Amino acid sequence: MSPLKLVVSRRFLPFFLTQASGAFNDNVFKNALMLMLTFAAANALPWDTDLTMNLAAGLFILPFLLFSATAGALADAVCKTRLMQALKLLEIGLMLLAAAAFYFQQYVLLLGVLFLMGSQSAFFGPVKYAILPQLLTDKELLAGNAWVEMGTFVAILLGTITGGLLVGLADAPLWIGAVVVLFSVLGYLISRQIPAVGEVAAAEPFRFAPWQQTKATIKISYANRTLYLSIMAISWFWFLGASYLTQFPNFTKTVLGGDNTVVTALLVAFSVGVGIGSMLCERLSGDRVELGIVPIGSVGLTVFGVSLFFSNPAALPAELLNLPQYLATAFGWWVLIDLTLIGVFGGLFIVPLYALLQQRAEPQQRARVIAANNIFNALFMIVSAIAGIVFLTVLDLSIPEYFLVLAIMNVVVALYVYSQLPEFVLRFVIYLLSHTMYRVSSRGLEHIPAEGAAVLVANHVSYVDALLIAGAVRRPVRFVMEKGIYDLPVANWLFKAARTIPICSKQKNEAVYEAAFAAIKRELEAGNLVCIFPEGRLTKNGEIDSFRPGIERILAETPVPVVPMALQGLWGSFFSHHGHGAFKFKGRFWSKVSLLADIAVPAAAANAAELERQVRLLRGNVV
Repeated sequence: MSPLKLVVSRRFLPFFLTQASGAFNDNVFKNALMLMLTFAAANALPWDTDLTMNLAAGLFILPFLLFSATAGALADAVCKTRLMQALKLLEIGLMLLAAAAFYFQQYVLLLGVLFLMGSQSAFFGPVKYAILPQLLTDKELLAGNAWVEMGTFVAILLGTITGGLLVGLADAPLWIGAVVVLFSVLGYLISRQIPAVGEVAAAEPFRFAPWQQTKATIKISYANRTLYLSIMAISWFWFLGASYLTQFPNFTKTVLGGDNTVVTALLVAFSVGVGIGSMLCERLSGDRVELGIVPIGSVGLTVFGVSLFFSNPAALPAELLNLPQYLATAFGWWVLIDLTLIGVFGGLFIVPLYALLQQRAEPQQRARVIAANNIFNALFMIVSAIAGIVFLTVLDLSIPEYFLVLAIMNVVVALYVYSQLPEFVLRFVIYLLSHTMYRVSSRGLEHIPAEGAAVLVANHVSYVDALLIAGAVRRPVRFVMEKGIYDLPVANWLFKAARTIPICSKQKNEAVYEAAFAAIKRELEAGNLVCIFPEGRLTKNGEIDSFRPGIERILAETPVPVVPMALQGLWGSFFSHHGHGAFKFKGRFWSKVSLLADIAVPAAAANAAELERQVRLLRGNVV
């Protein structure tokens, strides 16, 4: 389904509008309240404005630390559709209370409502992401997340602007109250149209125990290192985002010499960039969760973070510039473009990570994994505030220097995450190969079982056969590879990351030979896909060599279906043995490659000769 058809589908549109309207309403309320506290209530509270601002920010973020784990446990224990509707109904009550507090100018009460709204958002976050895999198919999951991220950032932007505009109206408290109540009612009515989803059996019944549930939720996130490091990476982006957004007002005034209209432009540039990056994810990934674009996102965050350091005027203007005046300066557009691209690459960075959490978390724990993500996001945003104080106040760095430090820190974080999770680098290499040197098309991959064990057999043409197959097949594949190729420098690190199984002839090294078959058996018994190249070596002439009988031993030990596959178009490419051999700068640098698959052969009917015949027929005369 195309992204546009998805967003207007009956399954997705009510959910999308529900979460977007909630984000819009939250930010109308928050920004209007912050501005009212800054100006109208400056003398109405028994403490200074700076304390009020920090208190308000803390009151909204605190519930994410206190209640995210409880929210995740609740979302895992009940019907997610009904829970979303109940939370939207609660929002109506809170906004009615807020409207009354605005009208009677009860600012202490409004701070209490802010805490309650933060609590409602903390409970809404886990169910919002956990319901997506039940509303969408695996192929739609990345596009769904892209729409959610784009819609959320646009709603935040529009809500922030609307809140600011409402404060400037006559009878502002009345207008603010009317708008937040109206959108809370609309949000609830839209939520009534979200399709009901089945309940996932929870490991234990729900109980309200925030501290114990927080510890249990964090423990769940630790249990799967891939998910845990993905949560850390997402939280790091929120650290970056909070660091940039917090500095925008002062950066604009003291470095760029701009007024409040320039601040708004910077916010728009960043938010629009995240929206564009989120939508680009679906276009760049196709219908799969493509982790290969995550490193692209991290590279862009650093490159344009460094660029932002250099985008400073030589001297401040005598008076603050409005937006048209600022854009007429030499650095005006440079800063906006930098911030837009930081947002774009940020979207490329986090959308696949959110989809990964939803896809790989156990269904009965999915909401708690999202809750753990929210807890760490909140912690990282708090740490970003502390970091800002340390670097800007204690160490006395300028704001551009702080942006440079953030860009360098991003490199360190990325290198750590990718060294601990080589899968991201592997997918990045596969993505680059399949979008630069090779243009891969596929046919018949629906014959590969969506779940459960199976053996894939294919002809062996080049050193990158495994990478190209891994890039085309939606499920993770364990490859059996000739040990000489497996041991290639640098590539060996990637092959290990992909849990590739090295093999050689029994005569050459019996221990390696037997270990390979033992590993294949373990992977198949675990329900995984295993791909072998039964020829046992790369072709030297482009033709398919005889299939060796190792496949028969595999099926005798673990009877599973076998999917015949054929690679076309690789002979004569840079990594094949055509001409003077691979890596001799003799072959084609760019190749159009096809991967074909046929109906799975039952284990009882599969043997080396029959599988060789089928692969030859699949490949045809195209080498």
